[in-house]
Formats: sequence, C-alpha cells, structure tokens
Amino acid sequence: MKTKIELKDMKFYAYHGVLPQETVVGSHFIVNLILTVPFDKATESDRLEDTINYAAIYQAVKEEMCIPSKLLEHAAGRILKRLKKEFPQITETELKLTKLNPPFGGDLHSASVILIDN
Repeated sequence: MKTKIELKDMKFYAYHGVLPQETVVGSHFIVNLILTVPFDKATESDRLEDTINYAAIYQAVKEEMCIPSKLLEHAAGRILKRLKKEFPQITETELKLTKLNPPFGGDLHSASVILIDN
C-alpha cells in the first residue's frame, strides 16, 4: 500500500520577493504539501509514533516561511530540505508554494512554484 499525507492551503503572511517593497510590506502565501510516508502500520496501531506528526510538519514550514527570500524557488527549496532532514520517514514530497497577488502590474491571482522530490 502506498500512503500519503496532504497538508492543504497552509496560509502565511511573509516577506518574500525581489522588489524592495515586497520585503517591507509582505504578502499572502499558500503552501500545499503531499508527503509519501509509510504509515500503513498506523492504520492498525492508532499510535502517533507510527506516522508523522502533522503539527511538527506545519511548524517546520511556518519557521521557514518566516525567513525572507527573494525567490519563491529558494523559500520552497529551504522548506523541502528541512523536511527531508527532520523527517527522514518521508520518501517523496510534492511542495507547492503560491504567492497571492504578485506585483506584476496586471490582474493575476497568484504565482506558484512546485517542487517534487522522490
């Protein structure tokens, strides 16, 4: 059985961006994660130690989002590296980092980067 955990639409206010005002004013961001984790044992045991702690994942993402980056790619890469380091039971990660209303001078809902590590 292949098992996955999804943390959807984690919302953050952060200071990522290339333009100077982006690092001063900030913007809204959304992070989505799909993690492949062998938690089939947890389906039987009902024990947290047989899966992954969602709150700990969220906290790691939150802490990385608090560190300003010029590029979405850089912020997403930091999150991915941290998750791999702190949660070695993750065997595959899909991470989508979205910036709402990027300052492109046009009508645009969002801009996203997607990193897939397997």
